[in-house]
Amino acid sequence: MDYEIITIAQDTGGDISLNPDLMKELIPGNIGKHLIDAALKGTPLLKFGSGSPRILLCAGIHGNELPPQVAFFKLLDYMEDKKINGTVYTIPIAIPYATMKNSRRFQGWDMNRKTFTEGYISNNILKTAQKLEIQAAADFHSTQPQSNPGIESVFCSKKPCYKSFKIADHITSQTSSKVISQEKAGTLYGGALEDELNLSGIPAVTCEVVSRNGKVDSGSVERSLMQMKSFLNYFNVI
Repeated sequence: MDYEIITIAQDTGGDISLNPDLMKELIPGNIGKHLIDAALKGTPLLKFGSGSPRILLCAGIHGNELPPQVAFFKLLDYMEDKKINGTVYTIPIAIPYATMKNSRRFQGWDMNRKTFTEGYISNNILKTAQKLEIQAAADFHSTQPQSNPGIESVFCSKKPCYKSFKIADHITSQTSSKVISQEKAGTLYGGALEDELNLSGIPAVTCEVVSRNGKVDSGSVERSLMQMKSFLNYFNVI
């Protein structure tokens, strides 16, 4: 299947193969090998298909949340021989440098609190989504046990994009995830990618699976992949 890789930020590059906790879980296929190389130059955006709907999947805003980043490599293998009905954009490793370092932060900051601030990679992703006229987005994370939220879940909001809630409801109906819904985007966390996407008129959700920070706990990759496939299924793109 044809695909395109674009570098959307050049100050984020890193050699993710230097993260042993990540690499022991990876068996990269053809697209995955190209992705690892592309990550050396910055944040890679992969484009599959064309036309509508135009959706975006992202992971790695927190570099030490490994399961969704590993799941993305499996998703790319899954998509490789599928017909795409629409356009699927993916950002499997949002901050390769942070993933290389197995770090939650980049340049000293939590990037999932900086989406509204010019010059940060999460803001770059928001602007990229707007420029590409993305119609819906999902940001994939993992949460440490006994933390916040500490459970497999899908964050969403009802205003201004009720579709955010509908997408979350769909994913949780197909998985064991729990809906965590806000009445209005941005009231729980300031500067989160999901919230800022919703506030800009792009329906978005944040999907969480449970795994220790910097580790890949048993079953967490499979759970994250299930959430990703469910998001794609909502739009019937595969």
